[in-house]
Amino acid sequence: MVERSDRAPLLDWEEVPSAEKPGAAAPVAAHAKDRLASPSNSRSSPGGSAPGLGWSSGPGGPSRSADGCGAPPATSSTPTGQQDEALQSDNEDRLSDSGSMELSLEDRMVKWEEKDQIVSVFVVTFNTRSGNMLEWCLPKDMDLDGVEFKAIASGSHRVTTDFIYFRKGSYFGLACFANMAVESAVERGARMKSVGILSPSYTLLYRYMSFLEHQVRLQLQTPGHYSPLEAFYEDKRALLPPSGDGVVTACPANAWGAAINHCMHPEMKITHPAGCMSQFIRFFGEQIMVLWKLALLRRRILIFSPPPVGVVCYRVYCCCCLANISLPGIGEAVPEFRPFFYVNVADISALENELSYVACTTEKIFEEKKDLYDVYVDNQNVKTYRDGLKPLLRLSTADREKYRKLTEQRQMLLYSQEENGDCVSSEEDLFILFFLEQNNRIFQTLGEVAGSPDPTLTQESVRAMGLDPHGDRLFLLHLLEIYGYDTLLVSEQLCCS
Repeated sequence: MVERSDRAPLLDWEEVPSAEKPGAAAPVAAHAKDRLASPSNSRSSPGGSAPGLGWSSGPGGPSRSADGCGAPPATSSTPTGQQDEALQSDNEDRLSDSGSMELSLEDRMVKWEEKDQIVSVFVVTFNTRSGNMLEWCLPKDMDLDGVEFKAIASGSHRVTTDFIYFRKGSYFGLACFANMAVESAVERGARMKSVGILSPSYTLLYRYMSFLEHQVRLQLQTPGHYSPLEAFYEDKRALLPPSGDGVVTACPANAWGAAINHCMHPEMKITHPAGCMSQFIRFFGEQIMVLWKLALLRRRILIFSPPPVGVVCYRVYCCCCLANISLPGIGEAVPEFRPFFYVNVADISALENELSYVACTTEKIFEEKKDLYDVYVDNQNVKTYRDGLKPLLRLSTADREKYRKLTEQRQMLLYSQEENGDCVSSEEDLFILFFLEQNNRIFQTLGEVAGSPDPTLTQESVRAMGLDPHGDRLFLLHLLEIYGYDTLLVSEQLCCS
């Protein structure tokens, strides 16, 4: 029995095709930010708006409908060639009007951003005799070993459509899967395929979601018709350096600064993982505070869920956002908190060498591989087999207070949106900045105590961090050790629980 993919919790609206306005430089800012810092350790200034968002789009926040209120932006259906022509025309008009060197730089970056991103495009199919198979790819010499098991997740035969984010070596991938009933005894009544791409950065993959969804439907209806994929690859392929070391040409260094400062507040997209933070927090409820602590401690977090996978990949990204820090120099010596997205048994050897990550899987066997993870999340159930971490799964008084404040702030925002027509602020801003400010508050206080004549953490200083002196004592000790504050003394009052 084939079930329909459940994307409703995240994708509440139908995508209405419309032409997307070119000339936005914010995707470049997000791409540059991704190269300079992970989502869990943004190096932007504390005053920046929504740093560390990773997946990002154009400037200006949510697009607006005719009445001026926020509405879900539509995915562009304009052919690639027309987009490029419109982009060039728009850029030329802007340059002739302003003559600004800064605009010229940004426009060049937008043009670069549109082109040099995709390192591979591929089609994966399910064969009733051989299982998952790589059917077609460009370039032909690309190492795609194992991608057939990432692009079609274990258990995907139960859903009709899905999308999957994953990692393949040093690249990130997005694949769109579809399952179509057919009257064929050879195919046993069902044809399953997935069309995917690889890129050096996950921040822009969502831009091609609509294209991939359309292409996988075409592959199901007319198998073997690859010309649109060939044209897409030729238009979007990345420029690899002559050394052939697999490192993709980055945005020109002299353009990074302008890109990062241009717009720290990206536009939300329906298929944009940053747009799912509110659903993520509503799904976990108070448990979000447990995940926040574990993410800040750079623990290995594995999330299990049956298909569809796309929703769970978004939860992986949101977990990374919980650990955002914008204070310069903080966390440089700790393991990078990296999103692996979807993983399967073929990734076991890679995960064995990771000190810190967050990933998701549909394979229940991972629960038995207790040496691969520190924390296992099954639905809303967060558990660990490590005795030293078990106390962290209990909510402290401060955790409940923080969650209460977060809930109150959300209610005030919703009231403001309803009563005053506030279309600028969003729940995503609220949630992202709430945890960013909380993290900055902790490390700001730790820095002040470390630089004082008496470097001792007292109940007052712990409360200043927004923590519970007794209930968060173990969390604080882990934090001091991981982030290199082990020279700080801990007041005896904190040792009495």
